[in-house]
Amino acid sequence: METGYIVIIIIGIIIAYVIIGYNRLISKRNMVDNAWHNIDTLLQKRYDLVPNLVNTVKGYAKHEKEVLENVTRARSAWMNASTVKENAEAENMLGGALKTLFAVAENYPELKANENFKLLQEEISGIESKIAYSRQRYNRTVMAFNTAIQRFPMNILAGMFKFTGRDYFEVEEEAARRAVKVEF
Repeated sequence: METGYIVIIIIGIIIAYVIIGYNRLISKRNMVDNAWHNIDTLLQKRYDLVPNLVNTVKGYAKHEKEVLENVTRARSAWMNASTVKENAEAENMLGGALKTLFAVAENYPELKANENFKLLQEEISGIESKIAYSRQRYNRTVMAFNTAIQRFPMNILAGMFKFTGRDYFEVEEEAARRAVKVEF
């Protein structure tokens, strides 16, 4: 009779472990999804500001067509991105284009003095800071999730319930370190 109780207790412990482990993995996955949605919202806000910025600059920097086209191309790439990696590539493209755009603006004192341009530049700068913070938060939650599904014995549960690792939101190293080059 005692053996029967022991077997029932062991089965109960295993079932409890599976339920608790599964719920932890679901929580971690939802945290990753939430962190990504926060980034996506900020990116959307920034990309909504980009056409206003481009239109403001167009009036002053008519011969800077390539810079403006690069900003527009990056915005289109982001709108068509469907994965974290594609979003990161579009993000790198836009970051470089915006750096060049702001560097070009330095050569137009009237543009730098334009109130709309200043407000847009400040708003984009603020959003950039929020995106950087959100990217760090997202990458921390991805790390916690990926670690959880790789550790034993949780990796057994993760495999049984088909939990897969998530990609980090990485900045392209070369683009981030490259100085902005403006030629006239």
